[in-house]
Amino acid sequence: MRSLKDILYGVGLSAVSGSTSQLVNAISFDSRKVEAGNVFVAIKGVLVDGHQYIDKAIEAGANSIVCETLPANMVGGITYVEVDDANRALSIMASNYYGNPSKSLKLVGVTGTNGKTTVSSLLYRLFKKAGYKVGLISTIKIMVDEKEYPTSLTTPDALTINKHLQLMTEEGVEFCFMEVSSHGLHQKRTEGLVFQGAVFTNLSHDHLDYHATFSAYRDTKKLLFDNLPKKAFALTNIDDKNGLVMLQNTKARKVTYALKSYADYRAQILENQFDGQLLKIGDHELWSKLIGSFNAYNLLAIYATAELLGLEQLEILRLMSELGSVDGRFQNMRSKEGITAFVDYAHTPDALKNVLETINALRTGNENVITVVGCGGDRDKTKRPVMGNIASTLSNTVIFTSDNPRTELPSKIISEMEAGVEAQNFKKVLSIENRRQAIKTACQLAKANDIILIAGKGHETYQETNGVRVEFDDFKIVKEFLIEMGK
Repeated sequence: MRSLKDILYGVGLSAVSGSTSQLVNAISFDSRKVEAGNVFVAIKGVLVDGHQYIDKAIEAGANSIVCETLPANMVGGITYVEVDDANRALSIMASNYYGNPSKSLKLVGVTGTNGKTTVSSLLYRLFKKAGYKVGLISTIKIMVDEKEYPTSLTTPDALTINKHLQLMTEEGVEFCFMEVSSHGLHQKRTEGLVFQGAVFTNLSHDHLDYHATFSAYRDTKKLLFDNLPKKAFALTNIDDKNGLVMLQNTKARKVTYALKSYADYRAQILENQFDGQLLKIGDHELWSKLIGSFNAYNLLAIYATAELLGLEQLEILRLMSELGSVDGRFQNMRSKEGITAFVDYAHTPDALKNVLETINALRTGNENVITVVGCGGDRDKTKRPVMGNIASTLSNTVIFTSDNPRTELPSKIISEMEAGVEAQNFKKVLSIENRRQAIKTACQLAKANDIILIAGKGHETYQETNGVRVEFDDFKIVKEFLIEMGK
């Protein structure tokens, strides 16, 4: 337990009514989870305003309230704290409550549209192989050294982040690699964290349903770099036109990487095959099991980050050569007839284009590329026709299907993808709402040596429709059908 005064340190208070000396046994921003002795933080969310639940939180036992607007009728004996930004306040309070654990770790944030999960997850694996205790906060999972915790958000809420960072310090973890999303930055979930470094991978069309404009999306990503301390490093991909933008206002040490431009860290693709690629990084060569130019960028970011954190070059290269793909990131299997099936999280136009261009660059020309792809419901609708165009242009056959429809009609989402298909590609397109049936059809169409790409869901092991999640794993399903069909 900590005093409310200690928890509020550094928050910046507009007004206080009542004492801040009382002990607080937990922080909550969900009135349904409030217990006696809690401080309740009223957050103005996208759908729900926590200020409406202040009375409910007090009834449940909250002894103090942090809010942006003080209620007209304040209950006696309850401390009310007014702040300008409750999201920011929650994050700083969470850091204080858990003892500011990020100060005891070498915490590195990874941001960008694509590559966050691969870069952060493989850095976790690399440092584990190097003999360190390591933490990971990613889309896929949270790792406290060897122990795994489930997660459903790219950047969890501030309480979840700091709780697990504290567990890491208790376990003697030295390094932690964390995906940092634009939503997380905009909602101030990383406020109060002390980063040792930050990595920018790339920026392309995504989340415009939330940020409204591309410039707003870009500037939100930039916040990670703007807030870095002077002793940290800011590593950015300058082959991306937004790479240098990330460095404009940072106080951190500026470091660049690239395949095409002059940079502090450079790589060259010497060979690219279905079973891996040969890279030249500086004066050294590296054979990696990860394929494609997008993975060359990911690998270079990993190499640069590891060296900036103190590992030796040759050790880094040796450890990188042992790294395999991350679940749902260009994950592949090969059937007995030589059909190669890829499962990838590609859910943005740029990611889908990268994956299909990589596949097409590696094929001999005789194989057919069969793509199964959908778009998520209740998300950025403007990318649907763009993805429909990319998939139908770069595939021999494309099957439009459901992703996570959420509250939208799958048929509506598919029709919006179909709107992007050019006339000459109409004959390539099939539309099958049922994703399992769509994958089965792709397997039925595939002949020896053909390539199947199942895009959009990657590591996810569920499909969400109208708030209900059912078990669904693309990789397991495509493997099951290819074995069943004897292919």
